[in-house]
Amino acid sequence: MVADVTVRPSRDEDMSAVTDIYATSVREETASFELAPPDEAEMRRRRDALLSAGYPHLVAEIDGRIAGYAYASAYRPRPAYSNTVENSVYVARWAQRKGVARRLMEELIRACSATGRRQMIAIIGGSRHKASIELHRSLGFEMVGVLKNVGWKHEQWLDTVLMQLPLGPGASRPPGADGEENEA
Repeated sequence: MVADVTVRPSRDEDMSAVTDIYATSVREETASFELAPPDEAEMRRRRDALLSAGYPHLVAEIDGRIAGYAYASAYRPRPAYSNTVENSVYVARWAQRKGVARRLMEELIRACSATGRRQMIAIIGGSRHKASIELHRSLGFEMVGVLKNVGWKHEQWLDTVLMQLPLGPGASRPPGADGEENEA
């Protein structure tokens, strides 16, 4: 079922709902390898750091209620990686299977492409996380690797699945070619 989903940049007043969505994921799922949910102050700090660095932080709404959120962040901190971002997307339990993650990811891809980023990496927690793997595949991500048994959470070893999507011209030409923007 696809709901009427509105995606927009997150605002301060969204952070309570964002914190709740992430806390549920940390406690009950494997998308994040974090073991204890951070409080709202920490989630605000993380969001502010992303926004200050020029990365998008988005929320999805259904009927005025926060249904999920997504953001891009640095793939790795060294300067040579500055054209590559890592994506993260989380959806409230009540809003899953309603097209929320897809809409968030479509907008996140668009926003990162608009800043001149060239690659997006998905690091998916658990090779059994089929919904996330299929979502990314349907958006054009290619499977590039699986790191086996690298995380221990919920009394089990977990893999991380690596998927990659070229953005804009990808690796076809150097960054900054043709006057494109890059806020790295």
